[in-house]
Order: sequence, then structure tokens, then C-alpha cells
Amino acid sequence: MKQYFRWVVKVLTVFDWPLLALLILMTGLGLVMMHSAVGGTDWRFAGQVRNYLMAFIALWLVALIPPKYWLKLSPALYVVGVLLLVAVEFFGETSKGATRWLDLGFARIQPSEMLKLTVPMMLAWYFHQFDAKRMRLVDFLAAAVLLIIPFALIVRQPDLGTALLVLLSGFFVIYFAGLSFKLLLPLGVVMVVGLGTLIYLEADICQPGVDWVVLHEYQKNRVCTLLDPSSDPLGKGFHTIQSMIAIGSGGIYGKGYMEGTQAHLDFVPERTTDFIFAVYAEEFGLYGGIMLLVLFALLVVRGLFIAARAKTQFGRLLAGALSMTFFVYVFVNIGMVTGILPVVGVPLPFMSYGGTALLTLGVACGLLMSINHYRQPVLSR
Repeated sequence: MKQYFRWVVKVLTVFDWPLLALLILMTGLGLVMMHSAVGGTDWRFAGQVRNYLMAFIALWLVALIPPKYWLKLSPALYVVGVLLLVAVEFFGETSKGATRWLDLGFARIQPSEMLKLTVPMMLAWYFHQFDAKRMRLVDFLAAAVLLIIPFALIVRQPDLGTALLVLLSGFFVIYFAGLSFKLLLPLGVVMVVGLGTLIYLEADICQPGVDWVVLHEYQKNRVCTLLDPSSDPLGKGFHTIQSMIAIGSGGIYGKGYMEGTQAHLDFVPERTTDFIFAVYAEEFGLYGGIMLLVLFALLVVRGLFIAARAKTQFGRLLAGALSMTFFVYVFVNIGMVTGILPVVGVPLPFMSYGGTALLTLGVACGLLMSINHYRQPVLSR
């Protein structure tokens, strides 16, 4: 009986209750919006309930495992993830013009999702081996190579949205490890100049037949549509225009639950996945949107608080990177729905329909809880 009681206590104490409370609120809100987006409780609503349950189980199992074991597993998980990406390159299944899936016989997986977690874990392991005060430029360059390999493989699939999340999750680890801001300044200048040039030459470089070389044709179209959605309002610009109309029609207070005309008359595309925020904003308005952003901000802040309290380099870097990755998810999704970023297929955390994305988010939150619960003074280097 005592052993059973101890097991129950262990199960309950492993949870970070402020973080869990936020996740429960988001899960409830996500189910409410899914019910509205699908217009009832059809198979998609039931499927999302199942996805939430799977994500919660994954969160719990991951949280039970101390960070020292995740530290030891990180290189192996990274290598497996990269090998799976290479396997996709040669044996992957193609759907809708993209080769992103791998059929293992007993399951069909998308390995790139795995790299959203294994890349920051690998880089956190890498920097854990060094003394933070003795880091050299060559050490950061080696870390960049570890990041670029999976990024390049995912871009080739092509899957720009996932590649962007993997790149930024790894970048946050490198930055938190001590990368000098002076080294980032030239990169920032190049990005500003490139963006300015793109806007200035938009009329010429967005013409049909102009090859951007580094981007696929559909990626070029998304960027050009961002610059001028009205250039093809019934084609490439339809998603952006309709989502902006839905958000604007919600006004300050919103039209009310399940009263959104743009969504329920099928004007908003992909309303259960990438564009669910347009459904939410139309029904709950500006105030509802602010409330949702506050919840996401609290999630990021709680993650950063866990990172600040971590007693190891591995825990600090991993928790910090995962927390900022949540921010990137929200920023990119809401940015593309409101028309300030190109459409890249990034889901809204804990709101968009999808089992793989929710499972990844659940594991990420489980890692945060593990880091917070098992705060060892020192992990062996």
C-alpha cells in the first residue's frame, strides 16, 4: 500500500501545476473552437479529443524521466532523426508535391516533426560539454553544422514551415549558449537589406517565369502573395484575403460563438488547422484575441522561468529554446493568418487540428516539467 501511495505521489508531483493549468485552459479552449470550426462533434472533433489524450500521456511519460537520461539519449535521438530524414530522401512517400512521409510498415511517420525536439536537445547536449566562459567561435560553427544538416534535409522535402521551426529552435540554443550579439548584427543587416530589396523589386521578380533559384515555385508564390494578396484574389491570395476578412469582421467583441459567417459559410480555408485563429477572432473579436495571446505569453514566460531555475547547462538551454519555440509557433501562425507573413503551414499550438503537432507539443511540455521537477545540482559531463 505504501509503495502504491508513493507511486501516486510521484506521478502527481512530477507535474508543474502552473504550466499544467495553462495547458488545461488551452485544451478546453481548443476543443471549444474545434467544435465551432467543424460545426458539431463529427469525426474531426472526436479525433482531436483523442489527439489531446495522446499528447497528455506523452507529456506525463516524458515528465517522469529525469533530464540526466534525456541528456544521455540526445545524441542517439538526433542521429536517428537525421537518418530518418535521409531515408525520406530516398524512400519517402510523396503527397501533394512534397516528400515528407516514411512508411515503416506498421506506421506512417513524418520524421521532420521529431527534429523540432531532437535538434535543440542535441545542441543543448553539445554545449553542456563546454565551459560557458571558454567557448570559441569554432565551437559555435560546429553547432551551426549540427543545425544546418537537418534544416537542409527538411527544406529539400520541401517543408519550409517545419524547417523554419527546426532552424529557430536550434538557433535559440546557440544564442542562449553565449553567441555574441555582434556576430548577429551582420546577419540582421543582410536580412533588412534583402527584405527591402524584395519589396522594391516586387513588381519585377514576381512576374511569371522568373526563377528565384533558392525557392520552389510555390514558395515564391507565397512570398509574392504576401506582398500583394490582391494580385490573385481567387487563387494564391484567397487564403490570406479571406482570413483577414474574417478577423476584421469580428470587430472588438466578436460575432459570438458559432456565429462566424466567414467560417461557417466555408470562406475561411483550412479552418480547423492553419487558419483556426481566423475562426476564433471572428467569433470572439479583439478582446478574445488579446486573451488568447495572454495565455500564450504566460506559457512562454512559465517556460523561461523553468529555464532560469534549471541547475544545469543542458536544462537551461533546452528549456529556454523550447519556450521560445512556442513563441515562434504563435508568431508565425498568427502572422500568416493576419497577412504579415507568408503562409508556411505552421499550426497554432494546442488549437489547430493535428495529432503529430500536438504530440510534439506534449513532449516539449513534458521536457519542461522534467527539467523543473528534477533539478539536480550537477549533471556529469
